[in-house]
Amino acid sequence: MSETENERRRFQRIAFDAPTEIVQGTRRWTVELHDVSLKGLLIKRPPQWSADPDHPFEASIALDDDTCVKMEVVLTRTQDDLLGFVCRHIDLDSISHLRRLVELNLGDESLLERELAALGEE
Repeated sequence: MSETENERRRFQRIAFDAPTEIVQGTRRWTVELHDVSLKGLLIKRPPQWSADPDHPFEASIALDDDTCVKMEVVLTRTQDDLLGFVCRHIDLDSISHLRRLVELNLGDESLLERELAALGEE
């Protein structure tokens, strides 16, 4: 990513390793999570990827045995072996967990507040 693109980025990506699943209809893929942000996620393309890019997906990220972030996402980017998804809907519990994850990883509350404000603008 160029420096200009990085400056324009409104949502910090958090490199995070957690069990993640992408579901579309009856199809499911266990995937390797590359990173996550308040706006979406980036995964490694799974073997035998046969999804319909024109239909939404459900992404589930297991934070621990009892905590899961679930969001409805759409595929917006395909680059080499990575797939980028943007969140279209997330429930209150999931956004609370995701916010806490981002907060812990950013280490700067002002950055988190800026990201939350940017999320509200969209």
